[in-house]
Amino acid sequence: MSFRGSNALSGMGVAEHSLDTFMELKRKKVHRYVIFKIDEKKREVVVEKTGGPAESYEDFASALPENDCRYAVYDFDFVTSENCQKSKIFFIAWSPDTSRIRAKMLYATSKDRIKRALDGIHYEIQATDPTEMDLEVLKERAH
Repeated sequence: MSFRGSNALSGMGVAEHSLDTFMELKRKKVHRYVIFKIDEKKREVVVEKTGGPAESYEDFASALPENDCRYAVYDFDFVTSENCQKSKIFFIAWSPDTSRIRAKMLYATSKDRIKRALDGIHYEIQATDPTEMDLEVLKERAH
């Protein structure tokens, strides 16, 4: 099932590889995180970077560009108050204040499409600076 077709109103399509990489994170736990970017020439969302299962949240946060928008998914592991190991997948729409207006608009109009394509997201965070997606924010949302 491909989500390649798109028009100006629906935003970008989602590359098949992006869907496959997300499924590897979700089902096989091969990745701790996946960072996606919009390839304007191909008019689709593609994988920019993945992080291995041993990478930390700090590794993930520092992999996001300082002045450009991205989408990301992060597999957050935690232990509940009942001492159960759990995992929640966060979708993060990263749109720093310092990014170009055109990029912000492009990412905003394409966000719903990629979120629908990535089946299994538990929580969404929209962040314009690192404090809005701090590890404490994830912990609060997951519990």
